[in-house]
Amino acid sequence: MIVRRGIPAGILAIAMLPLSLSAAPAAGSGQQLANPSQVGLSPKTVKFAAQQVWTTSQPQTVTVTNNGATVLNFISIVASGDYAQTNNCGVSLAPGSNCAITVTFSPSGKGNRAGYVTLSDTDSTNLQTVTLNGFGSVPASQVLVNPGVASLTPNESQQYQARGNGVGSSNVTWSVDGIAGGNTAVGTISTSGLYLAPASAGAHTITATNNQQPSQSGSAHLVVTNYAGTFSYHNDAGLTGQNLSENVLTTGNVNSSQFGKLFALHVDGYVYAEPLYVENVNIGGATHDVLYVATEHDSVYAFDADGRTKTALWRVSFINPPAVTTVPSTADNCTDLVPEIGITGTPAIDPVAGVLYAVVSTKESGQYFQRLHALDITTGAEEPGSPVTISASVPGTGAGSQGGMVSFDPVQEGQRPGLALVNGVVYLSWASHCDNDPYHGWVMGYDAQTLQQTAVFNANPNGTRDGIWMAGAPPAADADGSLYLMTGNGTFDASSGGLDYGDTFVKLDTSNGLGVADYFTPDNQATLSEEDADLGSGGNMLLPDQPPPYVHLLVGSGKEGSIYLVNRDDMGGYNPNNNNQIVQFLAYEIGGTWSMPAWWQNNVYFIGSYDVLKQFRLYNDLLSTSPLAQAPSGVAYPSATPVVSANGAAGGIVWMIDSSAYGSSGPAVMHAYDAANVSRELYNTSQNPARDQAGPATKFTLPTVANGRVYIGTQKQVDVYGLIP
Repeated sequence: MIVRRGIPAGILAIAMLPLSLSAAPAAGSGQQLANPSQVGLSPKTVKFAAQQVWTTSQPQTVTVTNNGATVLNFISIVASGDYAQTNNCGVSLAPGSNCAITVTFSPSGKGNRAGYVTLSDTDSTNLQTVTLNGFGSVPASQVLVNPGVASLTPNESQQYQARGNGVGSSNVTWSVDGIAGGNTAVGTISTSGLYLAPASAGAHTITATNNQQPSQSGSAHLVVTNYAGTFSYHNDAGLTGQNLSENVLTTGNVNSSQFGKLFALHVDGYVYAEPLYVENVNIGGATHDVLYVATEHDSVYAFDADGRTKTALWRVSFINPPAVTTVPSTADNCTDLVPEIGITGTPAIDPVAGVLYAVVSTKESGQYFQRLHALDITTGAEEPGSPVTISASVPGTGAGSQGGMVSFDPVQEGQRPGLALVNGVVYLSWASHCDNDPYHGWVMGYDAQTLQQTAVFNANPNGTRDGIWMAGAPPAADADGSLYLMTGNGTFDASSGGLDYGDTFVKLDTSNGLGVADYFTPDNQATLSEEDADLGSGGNMLLPDQPPPYVHLLVGSGKEGSIYLVNRDDMGGYNPNNNNQIVQFLAYEIGGTWSMPAWWQNNVYFIGSYDVLKQFRLYNDLLSTSPLAQAPSGVAYPSATPVVSANGAAGGIVWMIDSSAYGSSGPAVMHAYDAANVSRELYNTSQNPARDQAGPATKFTLPTVANGRVYIGTQKQVDVYGLIP
């Protein structure tokens, strides 16, 4: 047992009860505590150095003893670091008595952890903070460097600290990759431990060496990342969901011991939109990696994505109650989105111009509006010409038409799909919030600089419905700027020369005012429409270019759970007898789809409602007729949209959020799978819920993976995960 030594009267001591531990004890394990050290601490704060570094994850007991002559009246007892406290000492501790606190310790990949137990006394003259260094302290031959793991973007800084037996940050020599002080190629580090990352990506080792005893040293692992950002829904114009520049998170370190929840960012509303990320943004004279979050309470936030401050760098609100509010969930006789409707579709960011585009819904003195806003990403200020009120009319005799014109209705039309920024034009899409008639599928284009409307497409000007939900995704875009989307149930007559495209894959020509360039409609379109089995409940994904004969492919699935692989250069139109005109049709392979697929290394990842994540392989322009692998457990409604992080062709991880508890305000559950074989689950947030549980789930959300961290939007917060430092 570790006991006190040289502790003045009235000061608390902490002892570790002997347990069966998988630890590597320091020499002299079980010896007395070192003398209290007050270096850098207030006179009433005493820091004790214990004698052991523990690597066990089993619960341990910290015993607190009052060695003074007066009663200590506790107002708080906190176990900090990677500890989960399971009990406390009550409200007071008499002289000579002790109590036990049981804590659980999660070791890092290096097997070391720093933490402390804080005890507060209502008598300020007796207030003490007793620091316990990692359930024991550093062996005599070792220096611990904090943080033990870190990730930075180019030219970003990180403050390091060193500690050990008689060693602090000021009496060590700092080096990077063995170079004292570092250099511009590997990054520089000051005598106080302030590291400045180089301009290029790479992995580095930060070492602190005791100036008095050069044999005593310690190191930390650092990765400089090179992922510029997530600027729109599902990562890229083809909606593949890939981040191929993730060189921090790997299949080897994403596990419940090394990876977990780091912090949460609190917002004012539900987060349905995917959080977006931009590295190295200058805000207020300081450079930040920035996370942009849009809420249903009609706010956009800019946060420091690394958590260096939890307070928003800026926030813009588009409401001014009581005159200007969000839209009530009941405004369109639908409670699909609760408790209010504000910003639903994921914004889009132009990182070169430094502008974020978002569609905002408001209720103003009894009237309803949808507006397109363009915001400066450094301040949140409106760009010139912003915002513009969204309106449109097209010739037609369809539902809700008047005088031969069909007009956009800001109440009936739900702006769920994300925004797409293609060749200087921002494209917006709509369906409805439920299936409350009348509504239509719309796509509109706005010039990104002037916000002037450039084009309008209505999916059924002479019919009804045909909404564009796309599982929250924007239209996909190819290298020529053509847009690809999937419509929901409704009127279809395109095969007979009409203008209505229900349950159809549609290709739009952006050089021709959003005219239909091609399409494919399943042979059972009428049945899909009658049974409310929308094709467009899911979103389509463009595959990277393939060898001939089918160079340009797209894939998608809807509520029926069938998979369609389509040649984008000749989509096939409509055949009432079968689907043989497309490249491949796999009937009922997955559960009903309210999600997007993802792509990595010729693998396509689908997950349907009440189904499991399934991994299909593309070979010679065809998907495997059955999954090569599938996850060990599934999800309920509303399915999930996977994303992939990888370091190029290596270290692929499939991430997804099970949001099926959204109706009961239960937690979102994030899963991570080995992308090479999804039957191998690496991690989920239920494995260590005390530390990692996410906030209450919202429907249709997906994670954002950027530079060593994973961001999840939930009800009124964004939870941030990464390697435990």
